[in-house]
Amino acid sequence: RYEYVKSFEQPDLLLPNTWIVIRIDGKGFHKFSTKYSFEKPNDRRALDLMNAAAKAVMTELPDIVIAYGISDEYSFVFHKSCALFERRSSKLVTTIVSIFTAYYVHLWSSFFPETPLSPPLPSFDGRAVQYPSMQNLRDYMSWRQVDCHINNLYNTTFWALIQIGGLDAKSAEKELSGSMAADKNEILFSRFKINYNNEPEIYKKGSVVLRDVSGSQYELVEPGSASEVIDEDLVKTVEQVALSKTQEENDKKRRAKARITVQHVDIIKDEFWERRPWLLSNKPGKIPKEP
Repeated sequence: RYEYVKSFEQPDLLLPNTWIVIRIDGKGFHKFSTKYSFEKPNDRRALDLMNAAAKAVMTELPDIVIAYGISDEYSFVFHKSCALFERRSSKLVTTIVSIFTAYYVHLWSSFFPETPLSPPLPSFDGRAVQYPSMQNLRDYMSWRQVDCHINNLYNTTFWALIQIGGLDAKSAEKELSGSMAADKNEILFSRFKINYNNEPEIYKKGSVVLRDVSGSQYELVEPGSASEVIDEDLVKTVEQVALSKTQEENDKKRRAKARITVQHVDIIKDEFWERRPWLLSNKPGKIPKEP
């Protein structure tokens, strides 16, 4: 009698054979960071907490290929062949957001032992974006890392002007208005003896979470040699590949056993991807050609 209400549910399947990126962002984190007195321009405890929550998400969801985080945002990447939750957008987004938020709250006391949480509690929103090619995906990841560098250089200079230079926020903002990267580097070095190149990599490059070298399953490849391990079958569509369920399960088990690490490295240059071909192939030791 009441089952007719199911007809009101709308399908939200993501396109097949596309890379899926679930990007989450902290809700109202400007006020949140002020409430808990996060250090400026960067609070290492807060970043480490974000990274710990991201590692927990990847541990629970072996289908995730790689994740990248800066500030209060994180991007989780699913391979184009992923069939988790039948590629339903709402299921993918809500699952990642809820797991990430749960671990963020659960792990809070490990990173902020002197500052217990109180309502309003931290929360995150999320969205799903699809990218049809490997180049699109890499451009997205590059965009986020470039954004990390731009924002961190600005914030480092802005807070140096305030904390060391004695300016108020409005004056610091006015001084930096229209400035280029070279100008900010000059301000940091000439006025405050700060060499931006010596700043911690986590602040300049963000955090990359991935399944690292683990025996023969995940072997680093010398740059330029990726062409030697190309699997022609992987250029086919998802429908054409159609791996057996047994093979899929075996691959998932291998991913689940691999060690998850957080690294602060350049993901814009080819070398990062060439040395880790499993990230784009989703299969140990393989890398696909672009159709």
